[in-house]
Amino acid sequence: MNIELARFNMIEQQIRPWNLMDDSVLELLAVVKREDFVPKAQTGLAFADLEVPLLGSSDEALGLGQCMLEPRLEARLLQDLAVQPTDTVLEIGTGSGYMAALLSKKALRVLSLEIVPELVAMAQENLVKADIHNVEVRQGDGAQMTAADGSFDVIALSGSVAEVPPALLKLLKIGGRLGAVVGDEPVMRATVVTKVSDTEFRTVQEWDTHAPRLRNFPQPSRFKF
Repeated sequence: MNIELARFNMIEQQIRPWNLMDDSVLELLAVVKREDFVPKAQTGLAFADLEVPLLGSSDEALGLGQCMLEPRLEARLLQDLAVQPTDTVLEIGTGSGYMAALLSKKALRVLSLEIVPELVAMAQENLVKADIHNVEVRQGDGAQMTAADGSFDVIALSGSVAEVPPALLKLLKIGGRLGAVVGDEPVMRATVVTKVSDTEFRTVQEWDTHAPRLRNFPQPSRFKF
């Protein structure tokens, strides 16, 4: 496989046409080597427009959400979050570390939580090999975060939730943004919530997509009485 041609085609044919207008994000996709964050057995899928399984069989990995998101989804979320060089970022769902690597190039510091120990080890190794030192990968459950864990300028959920978690909104600084894929199949929306003040939030949902569920976040009942 011609790696550089595959990367070029990913950027120009998959990502740029998907309303990706931030040249700095497109440049990052050329610099951060996606193939270095894909299991060797899946190298041929590194630039494909699909979710890449990370552990076990494809069906198991996709069913458990243990996969890399599509490149265009990661790129568009990165654009929508408008990460600044002074920002501290919390990512929920590290996976192989690729999204954390992209965030690290935009932000001052990234804390990335991953619930699966094998993925924590994978991501840490990948980030070291990529010479990225402003990311801390920590084993933990993002659904259990509290104010004691600190506050952040940006919170990125690398997976879907049924609704925006109120506990995570409390961790945003004023002006901070939370980005997530929100809803239930077949309709999920990419959602960015900005904390305008201590009591006011602004929500924008500009495009439809889908992503595997993050574990342990509440799943509201579909039944209403």
